[in-house]
Amino acid sequence: MKIDGPFYAQMSGAAVEAKRLAAIGYDGVYSLEGSWDPFFPLALASEHAPELDIATGIAVAFPRNPSHIAYQAWDLQTFSKGKFSLGIGSQIKAHIEKRFGINFNPPAARMREYILAVKAFFDCWQHGNKLDFQGKYYRHTLMTPMFNPGPNPYGIPPIMLGALGPKMTEVAGEVADGLIVHPFNSMPFLEEKALPAVKKGLEKSARSLDDFTLQVNAIIITGETEEEYVAAENSVKSLLGFYASTPAYAPPMEAVGLGDLQPIMNRLSKEGKWDELGSYVDDDFLDAFCTRGKPEEIAGLLKKKYAGYADRLAIYAPYAAPDAMWASIIQKLKTSAE
Repeated sequence: MKIDGPFYAQMSGAAVEAKRLAAIGYDGVYSLEGSWDPFFPLALASEHAPELDIATGIAVAFPRNPSHIAYQAWDLQTFSKGKFSLGIGSQIKAHIEKRFGINFNPPAARMREYILAVKAFFDCWQHGNKLDFQGKYYRHTLMTPMFNPGPNPYGIPPIMLGALGPKMTEVAGEVADGLIVHPFNSMPFLEEKALPAVKKGLEKSARSLDDFTLQVNAIIITGETEEEYVAAENSVKSLLGFYASTPAYAPPMEAVGLGDLQPIMNRLSKEGKWDELGSYVDDDFLDAFCTRGKPEEIAGLLKKKYAGYADRLAIYAPYAAPDAMWASIIQKLKTSAE
């Protein structure tokens, strides 16, 4: 099981941040699409910490044409010497339609076709096959020598799909190379909803879990002092309250018997009462969606929870903590995972 760290750096700080995360002991880093581009900083990460795997985790797919994202992935795969994974996701309807101004529905069918279109470019470039993808949402039928980068010496980059709902998760199993399990996950949701949907998709493509990568995001609450622990817990409560206020994230709550809270938290968000959301996140809520404890306990807790499922474990901790603490946790996690 490989351990990935969050790479939140902008271009100006990407080199330093990559070196820092490599020194802590992470096997790879994943960028998020927030207030800046998720691709550009990864080039600097690869240049200054070449031992790291790099990945977008995730880049929003639909605003980018499959051809654009295929070229970006190809370049990063080459530059990183085969250490890049293309992690993509759909985002939610409001952002796609109101922020990006494009169509969203039907998201699962559109994403399935999107991934197949990207793979059509990869197949054309790597194997010399004719580009002839004709779908309902995307059509790509022209590739002249001037625009063909040719075979990638490090192979085709894998495509990881971030998914939450059953249809999108099934798409991951059918056409993607792996699933990025959203941080807002619980073990009942993973075991009873996500994995069955993945397996259903894998059956369609005549594959098994051995042909598939499962990256699980783990929200962690810890701290070396009581004050640091409380600060971490409060930060995570705010994060979980934000997730819980979004209707698209209702399934993981329903899987642990917290579905009745979702409409309440959604209403509070619409009223602009963001500061109140965290107050609904009690100990049962935290235990369902987080791994929490003293720093020396975290590696064992993570292994117990995820070792039987995760090929890659992505650490998600939205608060400041000493690098030495994380280095110790990751060292123990790697040792216990061997």
